[in-house]
Amino acid sequence: MGRYLLRRLGFALLLVFVVSSASLLLTHLAPGDITTETAIVLDPEARARLRAELGLDRPLLVQYASWLGGLARLDFGRSLLYSRPVSSLLGERALNTAVLATAALLLATLVGVPLGIYSGSRARGIGPAVVRIVSVVGLSVPPLIGSLALVFFAARTGWLPVGGMTSAGGVELAWGQWLADLGRHLPIPVMALALPLAASLERLQSQAIASAQREPFVAASRARGLGRVAALLRHAWPVSLRPVLALYGVMIGSLFSGSFVVEVVTSWPGLGRLMYEALRARDLYLVAGCAASGAFFLAAGTWIADILLAIADPRVRTGEPS
Repeated sequence: MGRYLLRRLGFALLLVFVVSSASLLLTHLAPGDITTETAIVLDPEARARLRAELGLDRPLLVQYASWLGGLARLDFGRSLLYSRPVSSLLGERALNTAVLATAALLLATLVGVPLGIYSGSRARGIGPAVVRIVSVVGLSVPPLIGSLALVFFAARTGWLPVGGMTSAGGVELAWGQWLADLGRHLPIPVMALALPLAASLERLQSQAIASAQREPFVAASRARGLGRVAALLRHAWPVSLRPVLALYGVMIGSLFSGSFVVEVVTSWPGLGRLMYEALRARDLYLVAGCAASGAFFLAAGTWIADILLAIADPRVRTGEPS
């Protein structure tokens, strides 16, 4: 098991390198650069001077070799848009995305898992049927549509802030006031991220619990006089956790790397929003850094899923067939 996890870690590092390199090269090969995307109109001589100052006049291979040298020291270069190290920008925005992702994952778990146990343990009934229909609808709605619908709702009702992480001047608030302000800005992006995740959890948990209930040892526990709910929670649910834990690993990675649409629509200052800003400005080093961070979190999510599976199922640790 240890060697397997090490192989997966090596694959994750290779994935980060390939994705970041491809992003850097493709951004460089696309027409124009940050000097053509600036809002200030520059004459050809001024643009040439700016390109020389930023090092964009160097050949592609020279720029790539210089970037690789920095990457070996975990230095993603300097953002042309913000005039700051890319690593510091990634750290700040990753923390903001972590706040959003943690809240969304918690909400999805509190909604999806109990509903999945409920619908999977009851083959018939209006309640389980309604839960299944709502889950299918939740899986069918694209994140863009869901985000826009929630933003429209917030704008029409005025109950919640439409976008951003805090109000203007929020950094000047006291700690308790800042947390309260953050809490008012969280619901819209959190619901936009959590609803499809909750639907996925409900569907998978429902199928897993329905399959686990048919296991002989569950029937045997019922025959010994154990109640239906007790047999469900003590015996069927632990068995059904394996596919759910695997999904958690994927969700952790996708929340960090796939929150692009939600963060852009709700103006949440996370990694997705940073990637959008970098693409608009043609900031090739920032684009490469954002792509690398997204690939890292996606690979880390699958690695975490492997660890969770090994904890939940000893057969994974020993290499025995499932």
